[in-house]
This record gives sequence, structure tokens and C-alpha cells, in this order.
Amino acid sequence: MIEVSNLTKTYGKKRGIDRLSFTIGDGEIVGFLGPNGAGKSTTMNIITGYLSASSGAARIGGIDVLEDPIAAKKQIGYLPEQPPLYLDMTVEEYLDFIFDLKAVRELKRRDHVMEICELVGLKDQYKRVIRNLSKGYKQRVGMAQALIGNPEVLILDEPTVGLDPKQIIEIRNVIKNLGKNRTIILSTHILQEVSAICERVLVINNGQIVADDKPENLSARITGERKLSVRVAGPQDMVRKILRSIDGVQFADVTVQAEKGSYDFLVEAKPNVDIRKPMFIALAKAGYPILQLKSMDLSLEDIFLSLVEEKKRQRNPQNKAPRKLSADTALNVSGGEPASGDDEQGKEADD
Repeated sequence: MIEVSNLTKTYGKKRGIDRLSFTIGDGEIVGFLGPNGAGKSTTMNIITGYLSASSGAARIGGIDVLEDPIAAKKQIGYLPEQPPLYLDMTVEEYLDFIFDLKAVRELKRRDHVMEICELVGLKDQYKRVIRNLSKGYKQRVGMAQALIGNPEVLILDEPTVGLDPKQIIEIRNVIKNLGKNRTIILSTHILQEVSAICERVLVINNGQIVADDKPENLSARITGERKLSVRVAGPQDMVRKILRSIDGVQFADVTVQAEKGSYDFLVEAKPNVDIRKPMFIALAKAGYPILQLKSMDLSLEDIFLSLVEEKKRQRNPQNKAPRKLSADTALNVSGGEPASGDDEQGKEADD
């Protein structure tokens, strides 16, 4: 649906983006991340036709944005960071105005506008003056204008900035719902938002893509392994022995006694090995139920900082790489210490 090929934009001697290339398929929700000045807004402005590229091309549904801007823009709904609202209009008047502005002819005005209001949760605010709406509802009006004409692509720039926690959750749910049958690019500085909404992450730094993957895969890419915290009901020595016997497990040990008769274990898998199913089967066969299972992978914040620092190190090779977390360090990070008397047993099992 979206194809960016060798896109470059220069401002005098400075390059805002540098030979940028990526594709986004139909129905994908993609998080677009990067530090201030990385080139996110420049890229989005070129895709929407607001800016022209110095070289390269951006295509929407196979249509070049520069060669046929009208046809390309018909497929795009854009919500800038500051929604383009006329505050003295009612929601009804404003959406009617946008309908006329976009020259939508193939849809029935009233049915189409009411369908969008239902989708973004504006039906109860339809007759109200926009100035009197809360910031969360103003953001919904901005999203509604982006949806006029049923565009196949939505480009959302910081859609939850300045909202309170309740409003953020509401807008995130709206975006998830919209993503069921649309392609969405979501630019944000709130990294938790990417984890909550996006299926894929593009990280841009100094005008170049430094990562393109699913959020859960980025951690494995950086650490080279998967760490799990698993709470198991059963004798710690037997559980540890079973965990260490599972093919693909390279480390397993107790971190803390969670409650009577159950223990938390840190389990570390070999690179590119998913041990969750074999671990479940092995423990269930032994009669030791898993009470809790959660990932100990790096947070998206850690991943983001690591990727940015990695790019800096490539430009300045004399800088040292950050120290990789060892299993022992991870034990401390998880908030626990090895249970007393387990150290020697653990060493014997490793030998």
C-alpha cells in the first residue's frame, strides 16, 4: 500500500532524510519512531504530498505522490499533531465542510458522516460546538476528518499528545479499531503506545532506517536471546532440573520464593529458540503447574536507546559498545536473589 524508494530530502547542505526505503502492506499498523530531528515529520510530509522530495519516490497504492498528487491524496487520511479544527463550528458543520472540501461524491453525506461519528465515538457530541469539547473529543474530531472519504491509509502524527490517561486509552482503542481494515502509520514519542497498538516498528535516526521489525523481535535482535520469568508450583530443585533439561534452554535458576510451594525462575533461551511450549509440556507432564509467565526482554525504551547508540558507534568506532546483560545481572534486574543454598547446586548442575 505504501512504498518509499530511496527518498532523500536536503535543506541546503543538510539532509533531512537520506535514501530512505521501506514498504508497508495493506492492513498493517506501523509505529514510526525516532528522536527529534530524525526525519519522521519530513518523511510523513512527503508521503502526504505536503513536501516534495529532493530525489526518490513515495507511492500510495502504486500511485506516485509527486506525479499524481490528487489521486494519491484521495487514498490518505492525515491527522497532524495539532488537528486542523475550526473551533466556532459544530462537529456536524465541520465534518460537512470537510466532506465538501474533499469533494466526496461516491458516498451519501449523512450516512457516511454518521458512520464515522459512530466509529470514533462522536455521536453524542455531533451538535456541539468544537470549542466546547474536551481535548480528547477534539482529537476524535480530528480523526473523524481524516476518515472522510474512506481513505485506505491513515497517517497519525502524535495522536495522543497532551491527553490524560483515560483519553489516551480511548484514542488507542479507536486506532486499533480503525486498523482492522486500514493501513496506519503512527508517529509517536510514547513508546508504550507502539507496544500497545503497532504490529511493526520503523525506527529512524539521522534520516535513515535503523530498525524495521515486530516490537517483540527487536529485543531478541539486540540481546541475542529470550529471557522469561516463570512462576512454578513445585519443589525448586526438581523444577530447576526439568527447566535445564529442556532443549534450547541455556540458563535456568530460582530468583525468589514467590509464595509457599512456588518459586520464580529466570529462564534464558538460546538465540532464536522459542521455549514456551516445550517448557509448558515438560512441567505439565511432571505435575508442576505454571502460575505465571512473562517476558524479561528489553523494554521498547531500552531497544530505542540501544539502536540510536548503535548508530552513533558506527559513526564513531572508538566508542565502546554497551555491556550486554549477563544472566546474573538479569537475576538482579528481575528483583530477586538466588535462594539460599542454591548457588552450589546450580554450579553442579551446570558442570
